[in-house]
Amino acid sequence: MIWRIGTRWLPEWFIVMPSTLIRKIEYDPDSRILSVWFVATDQLYEFEDVPPETFAALRSAFAKGRYFNSHIRNRFRYRRSDT
Repeated sequence: MIWRIGTRWLPEWFIVMPSTLIRKIEYDPDSRILSVWFVATDQLYEFEDVPPETFAALRSAFAKGRYFNSHIRNRFRYRRSDT
């Protein structure tokens, strides 16, 4: 599925969201990597081995930051990326 945001068409796995914690997320179902950019630092963190169901739940959660803190933070291995 493709989403239109403004004048850009973005794939379903690329989500820009209204959140005070998270600026945007991307998900690669093949590698099961969830990429998260945080509002405060604009730093990218890549969470490993995240199941598609967890990404789908994050994407549909009303409070994305709350869901992230409860179900992803400190539950999956991650690395900070400098890109």
